[in-house]
Amino acid sequence: MEYRILKSETEHQTALLEAEELVALDPPIGSTEGDRLALLALLIEDYEKRAYQFEALDPIEIIEFRMAEQGLRQKDLVPLLGSRSRVSEVLGGKRPLTVQMIRALSSGLGIPADALIGREPVPSRDSESNVEEIDWKRFPYREMERRGWFSAAKISGKNAEERLRSFLTQIVPSRQVPIMFRRRFRGDKLDEKAYYSTLAWTARVLMRAKDVENDLPKFDPGKISADTLRDLARLSWFSNGPRLAVEFLSKCGIAVIVEPRLPNAVIDGAAMLSERGTPVIGLTLRIDRTDYFWFTLMHEVAHVWKHLNTADEAFIDRIERIASTEKSEQKENEANRIARDSFIRRAVWERSSARLAPTNQSIQELADSLHIHPAIVAGRIQFESGHYEHFREFLEQGLVQQHFQ
Repeated sequence: MEYRILKSETEHQTALLEAEELVALDPPIGSTEGDRLALLALLIEDYEKRAYQFEALDPIEIIEFRMAEQGLRQKDLVPLLGSRSRVSEVLGGKRPLTVQMIRALSSGLGIPADALIGREPVPSRDSESNVEEIDWKRFPYREMERRGWFSAAKISGKNAEERLRSFLTQIVPSRQVPIMFRRRFRGDKLDEKAYYSTLAWTARVLMRAKDVENDLPKFDPGKISADTLRDLARLSWFSNGPRLAVEFLSKCGIAVIVEPRLPNAVIDGAAMLSERGTPVIGLTLRIDRTDYFWFTLMHEVAHVWKHLNTADEAFIDRIERIASTEKSEQKENEANRIARDSFIRRAVWERSSARLAPTNQSIQELADSLHIHPAIVAGRIQFESGHYEHFREFLEQGLVQQHFQ
């Protein structure tokens, strides 16, 4: 292609395709192909800065992402913020960040101070209450539009509210649109921003599920058992395990949709029912690690099996929170237990050398004996020990997305 400033989406897509081809070649720096790739990257970045407007990242979202990246828990922020209760209030959006907190977090977590400025406490959304009026301005409309969510032929409207209404009508054509917004979100607590982003994301997942549910057999929870879940767990052993898992669950009548999260909705997975009663699991792959993928998927399958009864509720989960049983509700604790035992039964785990004296060899041996991916063993050791810097070579970070391109 001729290299010049990109002025249209067509030119942008052409540049992206050429850049992808060059990336696949992995050209040396300074070579003709390497220079072409560097130039294309600049042109693409320039176009996207002019064409797309992204919502500013929430400071708390930045903190929690850095915590996940570094394998930190809430207790690890106590030296920076002063007490467990203060950490909980800050991460829950109930306490604003002070100048002293911003300085401590910037220094301790390596986050630019500018990214932490401007956070105000946001009232929690009571998702069990009736919502008679929808505040359409709170939807991340521009991001939804940028992702092409309104490009479907049946979605119409001249302004944002009309298009959002049309979008939602695709999911609940037989019901009043406001009824969908009385859905009870169980699991993670949602503030006002996260509430509307989560509603939009779940609607998108359900819309995509409509394209595949006609090809699924009718779901029968009676045909799901602990053995079924162990068969699912063993698929992690294969190099294409994530794709095999989606196919396996589709044969059980469960739709699995991978859809990146929207801004302000820091979630990893969800379990819900479509209008026709088809179980739908949504995954964001927010943290692209093999152990995260499998635990999140199994946790949502456990919800489908044991807890999902009505289209008026959905289970919304985050790994960092659902993995801790300290304050989780009973159904979350049960889903955690089922997920853990599906991969490694408690009796096996308690006496395994991987737990008692973890080494690369003991991790691999336990994984081999159970026919599961060693990342699942390594991730459990990291979580229980709190040492997230250990055994990272097993986790295959950044590879799960490739299965769902």
